[in-house]
Amino acid sequence: MDRIDKKILGLIQEDARLTTAEIADKVGLSASPCARRIKRLEQDGIIAGYHAYLVREKVGIAMTVFVEVSLNNHQVTSIDHFEQAIVEMEEVVSCHVVSGAYDYLLEVVAKDLTGYEAFTRKLQRLQNVKDIHTHLAIRNVKNSAALPIYR
Repeated sequence: MDRIDKKILGLIQEDARLTTAEIADKVGLSASPCARRIKRLEQDGIIAGYHAYLVREKVGIAMTVFVEVSLNNHQVTSIDHFEQAIVEMEEVVSCHVVSGAYDYLLEVVAKDLTGYEAFTRKLQRLQNVKDIHTHLAIRNVKNSAALPIYR
């Protein structure tokens, strides 16, 4: 990946609606070589997809909650069952296996406190869940989907 590829990736992260011609103009290429580069970045799995960034409040999401989850055991089948259940829960927008006092850190969104309570009830019904600790997000300081490009 060279300087031009990195610039293309930065532009697409900034605005995925840019046309190939607009991107080409901004990186100093003609449209055809720029399109080939974008296609290669997609084929190499560097660009995995294109998404719209929604304003949470405008789609009815009033709460963002970070949830620490500890499991009862760490057998492969138990972990697989838990992770599959989490993948299927639409309220969970990200899930990370973490080190430390708990096993997972979830980012959860909800319409309101009642919606979050309904989510916690679903989570508590999972057989392998031992402990749940909730942290309410009070205010968002930074929320960026754009990634720095190190390679």
